[in-house]
Amino acid sequence: MTTTAATAERFGKVAVLLGGRAAEREISLKSGRAVLAALLSKGVDAHPLDPDETVLAQLHDGGYDRAFIILHGRGGEDGQIQGALETIGLPYTGSGVLGSALGMDKYRCKLAWAGCDLPTAESVLLRGATDLPAAAALGFPLMIKPVHEGSSIGMARVETVDALERAWRVAAKFDDLVLAEHWIQGAEYTCAILGQAALPLIRLETPHAFYDFDAKYQANSTRYHCPCGLDAATELRLRQLSLDAFEAVGASGWGRVDLMLDADGRAYLLEINTVPGMTDHSLVPMAARVAGLDFETLAWQILETSLVRG
Repeated sequence: MTTTAATAERFGKVAVLLGGRAAEREISLKSGRAVLAALLSKGVDAHPLDPDETVLAQLHDGGYDRAFIILHGRGGEDGQIQGALETIGLPYTGSGVLGSALGMDKYRCKLAWAGCDLPTAESVLLRGATDLPAAAALGFPLMIKPVHEGSSIGMARVETVDALERAWRVAAKFDDLVLAEHWIQGAEYTCAILGQAALPLIRLETPHAFYDFDAKYQANSTRYHCPCGLDAATELRLRQLSLDAFEAVGASGWGRVDLMLDADGRAYLLEINTVPGMTDHSLVPMAARVAGLDFETLAWQILETSLVRG
């Protein structure tokens, strides 16, 4: 038996949880298939499982030893599946219930950061039309985003009161809670987190108004710069800020922190992703490659985060 095979045995039978019922289902399926192939190539006894209401019974009856969670969005990234797995004592990858829930909730994530004196843009929570004047008072332009969605779904940049109301109504179709955030003009960066390490920053460049769904998954015009072009001291500072932001909400294992630098070089935290994409367009694998980790090794190391549970 090879060393790799012997080592893979410690994971036992692994369920790769992919798909789900969230708005990001198709991205999750694509991410999950890539992760599954990577684990199989490393000798892991991995199997795909698209969860429904019988997921816990399937995991129990299937004799699974742990789960690799690659479910994006609600139900998979917000603490729900994590809590369910806790009830049956099945180890899983990534953040626990608290870190997942806070990470998915853009509004409460910002509250946690503010409480830790970490920099983030001014914002107003929109529960209904009566909150729109308070959002407008922040000053235009604004970014409008559903509180509990990912992949830039339902997001829009607005510059007028009329556009603000229209964007709120669109975002409200995805979520009862919508965030209006002061627009930060500057360069956008993302920092992948793996274990206790912040991987090299990626600078995102797109001709779109912002890094939207099309820029993330479909467009060929998006440019990714890694190395990001910042001086070493500034990048080190932003990587540490990203680690602090991740820890502040109780996230762990692996994930991604998005942030911006304005024209004066001030950093602003945007949001975190506790189950980021693992597709051919995804940012965590891109940063991992620059750090010397191929996709298969990255998937393996993410799976290892499940060993601290159970």
